Amino acid sequence: MKILAIGANGVIGKATVSHLQQDHEVIAVGHSHGDYIVDIESKESIKALLDSVGKVDAIISMAGSGQMGSLDEMPDSGYYTVLNNKVMGQVNLVRLGLDYLNEGGSITLSSGQAANNPMPGTAAIAMGVAAVNAFVTTAALELKDGKRINAVSPGMVKETMELWGIDSSTGISARDVASYYQASLEGQQNGEILNAVGGQYEPA
Repeated sequence: MKILAIGANGVIGKATVSHLQQDHEVIAVGHSHGDYIVDIESKESIKALLDSVGKVDAIISMAGSGQMGSLDEMPDSGYYTVLNNKVMGQVNLVRLGLDYLNEGGSITLSSGQAANNPMPGTAAIAMGVAAVNAFVTTAALELKDGKRINAVSPGMVKETMELWGIDSSTGISARDVASYYQASLEGQQNGEILNAVGGQYEPA
């Protein structure tokens, strides 16, 4: 498959690109470097990327910024970062990307477990990932030509936890998260949220 992988420079992105490159042609896209670059907050930038790459069999988005902060301290900009980047950036990727997706192709977005496991300081992020999940489950009802859309919802990633200097024993490795993107890519799910927690993807 020819796969457009956006957000390829992050911890999850690098692991997923490396994993998928074993069996597929992967076009790695980052915000500042990669095979191509894109500003996911700009529809014009997304459209230019898609025009440059052309038709693909799958689009995977591992992009989307969030900001942590308490209700008392979080500025408006923190919420707008989540809305403009994590939510509308991925929504616009779908809206524009469907025209570049081959028949039977798939799009996989990224949400996160903040919506399932509330924690102080994550209200903005939880709001954003819940919106992505709702968009995916609803948009799936309108797709045509055998096209599919899903989301991967990762838990805390071990490598990130280690960078933060916190106990990573409850986290999931980036390599294991990559298996969930592979499952969405190679499976037949549509409108599903794949909760990447506890280890590699295991079919139900």
